[in-house]
Amino acid sequence: MYSLLDKEIYHNSVAAYLGVIFAIVLAILLKRFISKYFATLFYKLVARTGKKINRIAFVSLIIQPLEIFLLLFISFVALDRLNYPAALNFKIYRSTFFQVVDTASTTALIIAFTWLCLRIIDFAALILEEQASKVKDQTESQLVIFFKDFFKMIIAIIGLLLILRFGFNKNVGNLITGLSIVGAAIALATKESLENLIASFIIFFDRPFTVGDTVKVYNLTGVIEKIGLRSTRIRTEEKTFISVPNKQMVDSIVDNLSLRTMRKVVVQLDISLTAKAVQLQQLSPSIQRILFEEDILSSTVFLKDTGKTAHIVEIEYYTSMDQTPNEFNFLREKLNLKFVELLEQLDIPFAATTNPIK
Repeated sequence: MYSLLDKEIYHNSVAAYLGVIFAIVLAILLKRFISKYFATLFYKLVARTGKKINRIAFVSLIIQPLEIFLLLFISFVALDRLNYPAALNFKIYRSTFFQVVDTASTTALIIAFTWLCLRIIDFAALILEEQASKVKDQTESQLVIFFKDFFKMIIAIIGLLLILRFGFNKNVGNLITGLSIVGAAIALATKESLENLIASFIIFFDRPFTVGDTVKVYNLTGVIEKIGLRSTRIRTEEKTFISVPNKQMVDSIVDNLSLRTMRKVVVQLDISLTAKAVQLQQLSPSIQRILFEEDILSSTVFLKDTGKTAHIVEIEYYTSMDQTPNEFNFLREKLNLKFVELLEQLDIPFAATTNPIK
């Protein structure tokens, strides 16, 4: 018996329209529930690795791209069930309307799926960073950051190739072959960028420094804050933020101050030529006694030179790297004052033209 649901409108029954509308509305209403369900299933799969994983952090990362992907997928499948009038298949430039819609829908679906994959990589990096933070050596942390960016770039490239293949029906194999010549030209044009990329791998595997180390490079001293694919970011002593290309970090001489076992201090005393030999003989042992009373690991005191303007006594001592910068500076000031007091006690004057203390 003929009913209203069997009535055809533009080559589709009312029941078909209602079915499509019901599917789309149901997808909109249940997308959050369905997304959480699939996210929970994937979470349980990941949790089997035995690592303690924050479920809320995981779901919050992938829920939005998963919702969009499921909504687009269900909507496109439902709309594909309808028959469309031939009149809608008009030309738009060199393509038909149906081809444009098909390309747009496929592209949107691939973008949503790529976004989901990028979020999964973010969460995997979050797990590895949490594990790496429990270790004092920050090399693992910087490796996680580096490879997270690297794999996200690879996923983005794969997503672009999928769009070209399934969205625009391009032969990716021929496209890659055709782009090889262009790629060679680009490689020559971007030679420095490629060198920096290779240098970043050298830094990560050779480990001359890691994030958190204090280094001195190109007369600049600072703390390594990030090692990227192209450059290394350093926070200098002046609190400025500089980026040094990785190639320069590899090719130049980098002094990793964090790997020093001791701090070295050199003090030069320019003594007046009026000082007598017996006074100079008393000076070195007296300075050694002062250094012995303080937290000095090793020291050397000797009459370095004598000439027309002054007798030069050089004091060289080493302190522990466990000291904070403030403690180190306080110790230097304390010792310098004791050296001055000692010269006053021994009645040894400074030279008229004195050099500044190093």
